[in-house]
Amino acid sequence: MMWESITIEALYDKILLAEEEMRGEILRFWELIQIFPEKWQQLPYGQEGGGFWAVGLCGKQVIWYNDIEEGFNISDYDQYGLIKDYWCNQDALQYPVQQLLSIIKMGGEGFRRAGPPQEIA
Repeated sequence: MMWESITIEALYDKILLAEEEMRGEILRFWELIQIFPEKWQQLPYGQEGGGFWAVGLCGKQVIWYNDIEEGFNISDYDQYGLIKDYWCNQDALQYPVQQLLSIIKMGGEGFRRAGPPQEIA
């Protein structure tokens, strides 16, 4: 079976499902940082599907959906539309939203990320 990029309709289903789980402060924070989903580039992993869907912005960080690994991630960006780091967490949206809120409230990273594929020696 060939891999296909997630459709915007399927992405919205995931977003709406996550919003049903969000409450209080997390939901209000999400309402502040969410953007209309748009394709952002990430080199080299995001080229095949035309980019990854960015769904939220806060400062110089983007919340995006990795449809190769099927999960939401947080990455830095220096240039609008270009995701700096590839992560392959398989999280529902509410988790990176909570992590980003925690970063703002407490400073620092405070969470683990799964990185890109590694060569086996």
